[in-house]
Amino acid sequence: MPTYEYKCKKCGNIFEKFQSITEDPIKKCKSCDGEVYRLISKNGNFILKGSGYYSTDNRNGSYKSEKKRLSTSQIKRQEKKEISKKPDSKIKENIKGDKDKETSVK
Repeated sequence: MPTYEYKCKKCGNIFEKFQSITEDPIKKCKSCDGEVYRLISKNGNFILKGSGYYSTDNRNGSYKSEKKRLSTSQIKRQEKKEISKKPDSKIKENIKGDKDKETSVK
């Protein structure tokens, strides 16, 4: 149930009322019996109680094993990429006077 804020048009008194959404709004001020109107509340806080609100809740064993399998395969693919990027082949270059000199690319 929400808490509503009301303000009196006559005396300016501001007060809160904890009431159901379906309940009719208050019409008269507690202090002076003047007409009141409901304010737009700035309080948007709410509390999540119980389990199931976090990404780690309600995870079963099959989810965890699948996640582990996927992460392992991603690591293996990354290692393959790193190995394939390392050049270990030798390139023959023609440099002035050295016709068939082999150099290693690093």
